[in-house]
Amino acid sequence: PAANVAAVVEPPPPRSTRPVIVVDPGHGGVDVGTRSPATGTFEKTVVLEMATVVERALEATGRYEVRATRTGDVYVPLSQRVAIARQAKADLLISIHADAEYDHSVRGATIYTVSERPSDAKAAALAAKENAADAIAGHVAADERDEVGDILADLTLRETRRFSLIAARDILEEYRRHGRLVKGEAHRQAGLKVLRAHDVPSVLVEIGFLSNKEDEALMTSPQWRDKIAGSLVKAVDRFFEERGVPGLARSIETGTTTGAAASP
Repeated sequence: PAANVAAVVEPPPPRSTRPVIVVDPGHGGVDVGTRSPATGTFEKTVVLEMATVVERALEATGRYEVRATRTGDVYVPLSQRVAIARQAKADLLISIHADAEYDHSVRGATIYTVSERPSDAKAAALAAKENAADAIAGHVAADERDEVGDILADLTLRETRRFSLIAARDILEEYRRHGRLVKGEAHRQAGLKVLRAHDVPSVLVEIGFLSNKEDEALMTSPQWRDKIAGSLVKAVDRFFEERGVPGLARSIETGTTTGAAASP
């Protein structure tokens, strides 16, 4: 369907001296994602609300240039989400989703990074479901080629995936302190298309389970969203501090901003 389909990627504004973060609310438009069996709440709605709070929290620090793959109820093809991050020369992509299980007692967050080999059967199943989003929305994706065609690109890919793992670790640490992680292995890997940019460190955060009443109540709570957004900001701060972004550590300590001159 042509309705509710996002427009083509527009050229990004001039590169900021601050780290660029792209926040990606999953699904949208005709692709509703999963839904709550208790209330009928759509994943696309919950994750857009969460992503908006995360964007505002990151922007409020003054330390980051923040962009979004969608800001309304529109369908954005998976390849276009990757293109938005790459054209923005993003330093980090955070894709936000909500999960569901037949077992309604399962709850908590799960963090995903990309890998050709799924870490377990659940990761493989989730990747298959998320990667089918384009087909559900009636979008026929062009044949996609991996852009890793030479040694330099391969080295870039390895470095990107290393940074993705570091970002996942930092988010996991904050969730352990201030949130709730799914029981068992909370960091999983799978071939998720939205995380496949070879030059943009990328993580996907399943913030909870809409199939669980307690998780749904949290995900629709403004207070909970603010708390989780604060935790994600701390994880992002740590990630870039570890990468040695100039001036970032001092700005975190003093509460000042970096790259103010580059602000739009």
